[in-house]
Amino acid sequence: MNGSAPQSKFSSCKGIFSAAVLGGLLVGGIPLEAFAFGFDDVAIKAEELAQQGYRAPETSLPDVLRELSNAEYAQIQYKRDRDVWSGNDAPFTLSFIHEGMHYDSAIQLNSIDQEGEVHGFAYNPDDYTYGDLNISDDVKHSDGLGIAGVKINYALNGDDPNEVMVFLGASYFRAVGRGQVYGLSGRGLAVDTGLPSGEEFPRFTEMWIVEPNPESQYLTIFALLDSPSVTGAYRFVLRPGEGTLVDVQSRLYLRRAVEKLGIAPLTSMYLYGPEQPSSTQHYIPAIHDSNGLLIDDAQNGWLWRPLSNPARLMMNRHATPQLRGYGLMQRGHNFSDYQDLDARYDLRPSAWIEPVNEWGAGSVELIQIPTNNEANDNIVSMWLADETHQPGAPLAFDYRITFTANESRHLDPQLAWVEETRRSRGEVIRDDLVREPDGTLAFVLDFVGPSLAGIGNDANMSVEASVGDNGELANTRVVHNPATGGWRVFVNVKRNNGNQPLDIRAKLMLDGNQVSETWYYRLPANG
Repeated sequence: MNGSAPQSKFSSCKGIFSAAVLGGLLVGGIPLEAFAFGFDDVAIKAEELAQQGYRAPETSLPDVLRELSNAEYAQIQYKRDRDVWSGNDAPFTLSFIHEGMHYDSAIQLNSIDQEGEVHGFAYNPDDYTYGDLNISDDVKHSDGLGIAGVKINYALNGDDPNEVMVFLGASYFRAVGRGQVYGLSGRGLAVDTGLPSGEEFPRFTEMWIVEPNPESQYLTIFALLDSPSVTGAYRFVLRPGEGTLVDVQSRLYLRRAVEKLGIAPLTSMYLYGPEQPSSTQHYIPAIHDSNGLLIDDAQNGWLWRPLSNPARLMMNRHATPQLRGYGLMQRGHNFSDYQDLDARYDLRPSAWIEPVNEWGAGSVELIQIPTNNEANDNIVSMWLADETHQPGAPLAFDYRITFTANESRHLDPQLAWVEETRRSRGEVIRDDLVREPDGTLAFVLDFVGPSLAGIGNDANMSVEASVGDNGELANTRVVHNPATGGWRVFVNVKRNNGNQPLDIRAKLMLDGNQVSETWYYRLPANG
């Protein structure tokens, strides 16, 4: 595998800690448990750590483990009969992940038992199977080897527990809902992503997982984050379901000023799809973990931005004076959209993030990186505050992530949305019914949604579209789509300079009023 505001956000955390002691409520209405060890203890550790100089993690991974391929590393598996809590009738169990490849830093894992006491987990090579790898006992017992990450198991798709969430590498994590497979990743924090100075990768150095009882419907995980620039305390509350919920509480402590502090970051992959067809002929019509960025801002409304695989790095921000939600989405869950029996991109979830406390004014940044294969996560999104962050009072960012394949539940039912974007050459149909190119580039957008129900093809529906300075709008057209009950929009453009990107926007209008989200596509340079 391979994240001037109101004063409340930057004020002292004493009130929050007091609520924890008194058994108040956390974000999303989740109760704060009265543990002997809890979020306030992690926050104290993070604050104290921020006052100290940064110490890089020690790495002493033997070459035979470091040089494993992905397929070889996947052979090292935790023995399921040794899953933590598997004999306690607990709904959640834990499996540990061995160090290997670039996962060369151990994390200290602990449990908090039913009495609130903390117990540490130790690395034991006998807990793992090694497939047909020729790894000697000396290597398995090397000094410094530890646990690289943790899998959380839950009986989501039947009677047997299966993976629903994993923490592995830096501050990365993934989760799935019912019937889904892993796709995009969340992160605790992103620091200076995309800057020429280079990105800094904060990592979770220690975690505490609360032992569930047989009736537990959620699992609580505390985590301590560390990096050269920032430390942090995190509380994750995992609620598996059709759409799996992860409530995140975070407090950040800066060691030094940070130019880009990316909150609630997401990382995904987009290789090609109907929005940007493959340059080579292939029976798989789309390969992506996500195909668009969705933003809901109280002042700017809903914006849908299809992703692309650019020829060179593309970075830009969308102002969000009052963010209500954002996410990297996988719109389209029909097998026919992908035809991939191995990767099953049709089963990969979207991740929708909703702030719980006040974040203030900021922007959502989208970074799109060129890639020539699906192994590289080339899409990054995050929220950035307008305010410059300086060391001092802790920063509080709380939010909920929903991993879902039912994206329409998080949309405004009063607005239509783009079900699919298709890119094509522009064409005209001659009198003899022969299609011939007209010299334009065409985008075909299918808008759907309950708000369009009952609107017949005689309605006064139109499209409002615009392009940036690097092109011109050749023509637009909107027609009723009886197959979907929605409306199909055609946007034809011409680009002036192919070496520069072109911004294109469109939205549905009924009797002069906007009735859809805004579709925004940035046509990549040389793409």
